[in-house]
Amino acid sequence: MRVIAGKYRGKKLVEFNLPSTRPTLDRVKESIFNLIQFDIDGAVVLDLFSGTGAFGIETISRGAEKVVFVDNNPNAIKIINQNLKTITGNFEIKNLNAIDYLKNCKTKFDVILLDPPYKTNLGTDAINLILKNDLLKENGIIIFETDKEHEFKFNNPYFEITKKIYGTVAVYKLVKINN
Repeated sequence: MRVIAGKYRGKKLVEFNLPSTRPTLDRVKESIFNLIQFDIDGAVVLDLFSGTGAFGIETISRGAEKVVFVDNNPNAIKIINQNLKTITGNFEIKNLNAIDYLKNCKTKFDVILLDPPYKTNLGTDAINLILKNDLLKENGIIIFETDKEHEFKFNNPYFEITKKIYGTVAVYKLVKINN
């Protein structure tokens, strides 16, 4: 797994193999970043369910102003720290349950990257908390990666929604529009 573009393009990232983790395929990651490539420079980004931190590191490489990494797995936190050793930028690492983090968060984000464990409702729960606590700036973006079989129902007139399928993966792009 490598950084795709930007300042750290080509940097190899440390991975880990645990049954509870599922790294995003490079082609899916590249497609996700094609969807948001013009929204990252100068952005405040939340990498929720961070895993190895690959999504957040990609945004740092592409000019994000600040990135917050959140994961509750101690092994993931170790990997994120390893992957950030040679990265410079403004970032925070939170060893917390994602839902607990969102319940207490006061920061508004430009981009929120959600890659929760598949076959759970954690992504939907996270999105509901993001909206309830008003954690997304106007024109902010949520990227939600899930299994294409996952029933994600979201009906909110203040969001434009795009769905893309990549093999067995579904990626939703939710853009907050002016209310």
